[in-house]
Amino acid sequence: MRIALFVTCLADTMFPQAAKATVQLLERLGHEVVFPPGQTCCGQMHINTGYQKDALPLVKRHVKTFLPYDVVVAPSGSCVGSVRHQHAMVASAAGDERLASRAAAVAERTYELSELLIDVLKVEDVGAYFPHRVTYHPTCHSLRVLRVGDKPMRLLRNVRGIDLVELPAAEQCCGFGGTFALKNADTSAAMLADKMGHVLDTGASVCTAGDSSCLMHIGGGLSRLKSGVRTLHLAEILAATP
Repeated sequence: MRIALFVTCLADTMFPQAAKATVQLLERLGHEVVFPPGQTCCGQMHINTGYQKDALPLVKRHVKTFLPYDVVVAPSGSCVGSVRHQHAMVASAAGDERLASRAAAVAERTYELSELLIDVLKVEDVGAYFPHRVTYHPTCHSLRVLRVGDKPMRLLRNVRGIDLVELPAAEQCCGFGGTFALKNADTSAAMLADKMGHVLDTGASVCTAGDSSCLMHIGGGLSRLKSGVRTLHLAEILAATP
């Protein structure tokens, strides 16, 4: 299968290893991954902070860039959630129904990594090997917007050598929320403290998730505690081999 990689801003600028692992994993499974060079920000930051008009050019560019592809994947439940639930809305609000229709078409074939693997490629065992104790944090957008359910956990359970432990109060937000962490810093820090406490309670050496943004927030807190717990994107674990 020919799959287009929507790399996302955060992966492109700060966490390229998540995108590289996505490519490595999909190629190992026998698929061709292409990188459309015209892609930029999907506009989620603008939309979530009330700047829909400013997001419109980004939505137009995203649709134009990815419309030619039958399958699009991103290592981010957050950005896929924006493509799937916001792009057509932004276009309709601007009175551009043609763009809204095209945006809906792109959204229908855009997937978060675990969705692509299980729902489209029909694979749960990707041949990974990761001999470490791991806990999984289900990020808010993947859990509540995309409703990926237990797909990431099903993939992790098939990783050889892994010691996978359930995260207490897993469905609680980590407190990041993009600009929420800046505008509501005290609340965000309190939510993060709860999340870090639960991660530490598992005794895991690695905390994983499907969004680098949440892992950045959790990982920053854990590093300040000098806890020794590291964060890794789900794609990096699934791409790991002996």
